[in-house]
Amino acid sequence: MKPFAAAISVPVLLIACAIETAAAPPEPAAFVVELENPLASKTPLQGYLRQTDRAEPSPAVVLLHGCDGNWRRLDQRWGKRIASWGYVTLTVDSFGPRGIDNTCTSGAPIDLAFDAYRALNFLVQRRFVDPARVAVLGFSQGGWLALTSVEHGIVEQISHNKFRAAIAFYPPCRAFKDDMTVTTLILIGELDDWTPAVECRNMVDGRDDWGISRRKGDGVPVRLIVYPGAYHGFDIPALQKPVQYFGHHLEFNQAATDQASEELREFLDEMLGGR
Repeated sequence: MKPFAAAISVPVLLIACAIETAAAPPEPAAFVVELENPLASKTPLQGYLRQTDRAEPSPAVVLLHGCDGNWRRLDQRWGKRIASWGYVTLTVDSFGPRGIDNTCTSGAPIDLAFDAYRALNFLVQRRFVDPARVAVLGFSQGGWLALTSVEHGIVEQISHNKFRAAIAFYPPCRAFKDDMTVTTLILIGELDDWTPAVECRNMVDGRDDWGISRRKGDGVPVRLIVYPGAYHGFDIPALQKPVQYFGHHLEFNQAATDQASEELREFLDEMLGGR
């Protein structure tokens, strides 16, 4: 099967710029870019791209949002932070071109499973990106898509370009066999009642679950970090006041967020050589 069609290079729109101060370095600017069109419609897949100031090609991270969309907030929350560490970031909008507002109760269209590679195919054509050092990072449903992107299977197999590593924040783990093609990191809260940590433990430990037959050690090892006292969405500051969302408890946890940030940076530096 042929790899995905080459991404279309289009003029980009500067949407944010940083003001340099004596206290902090300038913030990497975010540009809206158009990627491959998944539905051959008038609205192509798009994302926020942040570049580094390096002269040589940089490692990069593709970010995938959750079932409620909010790709702009994800870029502000994590795209900006990861870019400040020296990585190119591309935060994908999987819903806009498809006319989707929310998939928290309906489930994600199958075609979303290929969006990570649409973003990867775009990045590897940029001269400022090192094509051998790109990771995929997803949150909740986006975490499921990130794991799908690197698990042995049709999604990973049909792409000519490959990810170097994967990271998933509070993903649903029960559908996976722990048969990953690259080193993978999962970060989840102990009290998560939407994507329970126990399901990720079962996957990592090779225990059969939900009809999934597993054998420990079939794939590249998965690293699992569970944060005590943390719920689903623990990294979202807007959840300072806990909420019930589709029957699930969501709550921000500063300690877990700070720890996750450190773990994520160390993992990216180890896998992509960012420092």
